Amino acid sequence: MRASAFFDRELSQRQVVLFFLFATTLYILPLLLADFPYIDDNWRTLAAGNVWAGQGRLFMDWLYKALTFTGAAPNISPLTMLLATLAMSLALTRMTFHYFPEPTLACCLVPLPLWYNPFLLQNLSYQYDGAGMALSLVAVIYAITFGGTSRIQRWLVASVLLALAIGLYQISLNVFLGLCCVELLRAVHLRLPWAELWRLAGWKLAQLVLGISIYAVTAYPFTDSTRTELLDFSAYPLLQIGINLGRVMEKVALLFHSGYTAVFVVLLFCALFGGVRMGRQIRLCREPPAKGLLLSVGCLLTLPLLVLLVPGMTLLFRDFNEGARTLMGFGVLLMLLFYLASIELKSLHSRLPLLLAIPLLATLSLSFAYGRVLTMEKTFASSALYSLSHDISSHRELRDAKRIYMSVTYSDRWLASATGTFKQLPVLRYLLNIDYFILAENLPSAGITNVVAERERRNATRVGYQGFPALVDSLYYRIYLIGDYGFIVMKEPPHGRLLQW
Repeated sequence: MRASAFFDRELSQRQVVLFFLFATTLYILPLLLADFPYIDDNWRTLAAGNVWAGQGRLFMDWLYKALTFTGAAPNISPLTMLLATLAMSLALTRMTFHYFPEPTLACCLVPLPLWYNPFLLQNLSYQYDGAGMALSLVAVIYAITFGGTSRIQRWLVASVLLALAIGLYQISLNVFLGLCCVELLRAVHLRLPWAELWRLAGWKLAQLVLGISIYAVTAYPFTDSTRTELLDFSAYPLLQIGINLGRVMEKVALLFHSGYTAVFVVLLFCALFGGVRMGRQIRLCREPPAKGLLLSVGCLLTLPLLVLLVPGMTLLFRDFNEGARTLMGFGVLLMLLFYLASIELKSLHSRLPLLLAIPLLATLSLSFAYGRVLTMEKTFASSALYSLSHDISSHRELRDAKRIYMSVTYSDRWLASATGTFKQLPVLRYLLNIDYFILAENLPSAGITNVVAERERRNATRVGYQGFPALVDSLYYRIYLIGDYGFIVMKEPPHGRLLQW
């Protein structure tokens, strides 16, 4: 078969599934190879218990009970991520046929940014939570694309899927709202009549309300009250939202560095031309001027709305979280740009949409670079664990101490081996988000069970300032012994270290 015929021919459902299975697995391969217990994974592995209900994620508890055949949550990684990747492949296949009834290879590239979202790498780093976050995306995609044979079936099943997504990870609500915006543009591009557009909007609104209602009576009652506190709306909430949005944009800007900037600028220009071409569809609908104006304004507002949905609902909470794992909405923004760019490129030549593979390759390259950084962090964490456990086990006084309190010094300079990588790809430091030397939860894996984090009793740091002689003075920490209690005080990592080799 000629190569041109391969790129132009319609793909079967089986071929599309195989393509997405390959593409999605390739994206998480570096994380699987690194096999690094990421932050919360350390204490979750020790507890092996279900603790998500208090976070409003009751269905995560159910997921692990079902997968482990226990009443708890022993670590079964990477099985959970492999199953989530398979489910994601099927969901992306469904979305591809939803947007393109006769898909080609280029059509399969359009929904792929939902998975090839650079900031999703932090979500997928969690051996426990990563699978649940991925499955929440799957549930949202099926909720958007579900089309039952009856109205009751459509209402009930689609709303339950949305409630399931929120119960796995609340941030997935941002993805649902963003995909609703893309649905509007798709409807305009298909020249659906005005009555059909209103019916679509009403159906999505009803699905949203019913889905949130189901979540409110199932998972939400188990949520700790401290996790649901909103902004103080009597103290300039818009100013605080603006500040938080600015902080998120600063983090997103880290992605646009070196060649990544050029790639995404070209993508943005192609999408803008595609948006102009789509705007012409409104005139071809032959609707009254008032309706045409309203539809045009609605389409124009989708882009700023999707930008706002990058952090989305997190902007409304008092304890604002600017971590990369909350930016799942960025994948929808990328998908919109891909959809609009494909419209413009296809109008020029049928095979030009294949150029969308370039930004996907850039994101894939970032995934592999991030996987290498995780491997460096794993090596550093292992050496830190060995050093600290050796110092404790080689001193009888520390071995027999009733309790050893560990202080934590936060810094972005611990991982010296990744300095060059961080300089070229600053976003990787944001994705890694590990700014500590070692966690107390790591030490039981080396047989040390009497070390606890400082948050239980904040006096380890005070000991370091009171002039007591250190029993151990290492490069990164000092260990003090006072009576039956030990204190591990972290040092600041050295400034301006130059790598020598």
